[in-house]
Amino acid sequence: MVEKILKLGLPKGSLQESTFNLFRKAGYRIRCSSRSYYPRIDDPEIECMLMRAQEIARYVELGFLDAGLTGYDWVMENNAEVDFISELVYAKQNMRPVRWVLAVPEDSGIQSVSQLEGKTIATEVVNITEKYLKENSVKANVEFSWGATEAKPPKLADAIVEVTETGSTIKANNLEIIDELMQSTTRLIANKKSIKDEWKKNKLKEITMLLEGALAAEEKAGLKMNLLEENLEDILSILPALKRPTVSNLSEKGWIAIETVVDEDEVKNLIPQLKQKGAEGIIEYPLNKIIP
Repeated sequence: MVEKILKLGLPKGSLQESTFNLFRKAGYRIRCSSRSYYPRIDDPEIECMLMRAQEIARYVELGFLDAGLTGYDWVMENNAEVDFISELVYAKQNMRPVRWVLAVPEDSGIQSVSQLEGKTIATEVVNITEKYLKENSVKANVEFSWGATEAKPPKLADAIVEVTETGSTIKANNLEIIDELMQSTTRLIANKKSIKDEWKKNKLKEITMLLEGALAAEEKAGLKMNLLEENLEDILSILPALKRPTVSNLSEKGWIAIETVVDEDEVKNLIPQLKQKGAEGIIEYPLNKIIP
C-alpha cells in the first residue's frame, strides 16, 4: 500500500485530450472511461481527479487537491490563493496562449468599450470582465453565460467577453473583436500548504520536469545523417541545433555521423539542402521529451 499520495486535478472538457496526450509524452499512462471522474495513472503515488478547469483552482486553494492543471484565467476569475509551479503553454488546438476578447456585432457601430456604458455583456468570466470595466471607468450589466455565448448578441446581449484561440468562431457568428482583456496559458498550480510538504514538493518537481520536457519536444524533430568528414563544415553552416550537433566517427575511415534536434517545420526545407551538401542516410524521428 502506498503511504504518500499526491492528489492531482486534471481538466475535463476541451483540454482533457491535449492534457492526456501531454502526460503520455511525459511518460505517464492515463486511462479513463467516459463516465468516470477518477482516471487511473500508472504512478501509484498520484491520485487523479477530473473536473472542470473552472473549478480546479478553487479546490486546490481549499486543499481538496494538492495540485492541478488549469488556465491562468480561471485562477484569476476565482481569485484563488495558490502557488504557481509551472506555465505549460498548450491549448485545445495549438501551442499558443488563448485570448479573452471583447466582441460586438459587426454592424453594431461599437468600436470601443466606452460605448458599452449601460449595455449588457454576456460572459463566463464575470469577475475578470467587471474588473476590466472598472479599469476603463465603464458601468455595464455583466451577465453570466452558461455557454453558446457567441449566439447571445444582438438579441440577448450587446457584447460578449469570450475565449478564443483563432477567432474563427467569433467571426462565424458575425461578431468582431474590439479589445483583448487578457491572455491565458495552462498552469500547474499547488495548494500553499501542500507545497510546504517536502515529499509533495519533490513529487511536483518530478512531474514538472517531465511535463516541461514533453512540451519542449513539441514541434521539434531529431535528425541523423552520415557524411564525409570533409563536408562537415558545409553541413554545420546550415544545421541549426539546440547547442552543437553530436558528431561521431563511423567504422569506415573518413565518414562521420551527425545527430541533432531541429524545429519540425524546418525539416522539409533542410533535408534537400543537407542532401545537396553530401549528407546520406538522413533519418528524421519524433521526440517525446527534451530535458535541459
